[in-house]
Amino acid sequence: MKDKTITRVIKIAGFSSIVIVLMIFAFLLQAGLPALKEVRLQDLLTTRWYPIEDYYGILPLFSGSLLVTFVSLLIALPFGVGTAVYIAEVAPLRVKEILKPLIEILAGIPSVVLGFIGIVFLSPTLRELLNLPTGLTAFTGAVLLALISIPTIVSVGEDALNAVPQSYREASYALGITRWQTIWRVTLPAARSGVVTAVMLGISRTLGETMAVMMVTGNAPTIFKGWQSVFKPARTMTATIASEMGEVATNSTHYHVLFFIGIVLFVFSLIINIISNHFSEKNRKEKEQVVS
Repeated sequence: MKDKTITRVIKIAGFSSIVIVLMIFAFLLQAGLPALKEVRLQDLLTTRWYPIEDYYGILPLFSGSLLVTFVSLLIALPFGVGTAVYIAEVAPLRVKEILKPLIEILAGIPSVVLGFIGIVFLSPTLRELLNLPTGLTAFTGAVLLALISIPTIVSVGEDALNAVPQSYREASYALGITRWQTIWRVTLPAARSGVVTAVMLGISRTLGETMAVMMVTGNAPTIFKGWQSVFKPARTMTATIASEMGEVATNSTHYHVLFFIGIVLFVFSLIINIISNHFSEKNRKEKEQVVS
């Protein structure tokens, strides 16, 4: 009887998370889909966002989110994967005991604190170093988002590398292959699915971040016009929702368009999580095959 009760409680907890996600999505649809009736789809796909004069083009917000996320990924990917490889394969035990808590501390720093550091230190430094008219740019936001996503990539990537059987490394050494060749040609390919999962989770984290990017990107809804846009102010979808939702009239066109942006964000996060789960499941099957 006790086992059945515990099993039922676990099932209820599992199904409740699914129900909550579906309820959130249903609420977004209820509040966001009326935007398609009040604003034509071709008007939503324009390049000007100025709700005061009924301009609701979401392309600048969409391109701003993609730009900041992509640049942050370019920064976080080598540092995150490289750190995971170092901790799992190279670092001595004493160094691991120091690095692991430091990375966990970095993961626990609130994004608003990182945003404050970005305004006070990072933004003026980049402005002087790169000779920019302003330090509040998409690049500044990307650097902060990289700092936010690196702990996730390191943690999940290290677990994937540690899951690679030791026999793989021993067989590689027996063939006379060096340590670094073993890491790049044997260990990393064997942990590929887990590393990809770590990167996708990092992307998901950066795509949904709000406070840090809202504080340091300049909040200017500009469309992407080449790589020079990286060093200009930008505005993301999350920052738009956070900055404007508190002042908008309920059930107005502006209100519904903001929720429509929320639907777009929800769909993108869902796609990223599905891809991440696909690689995670693939990694689990590969491990089972190795064990069998």
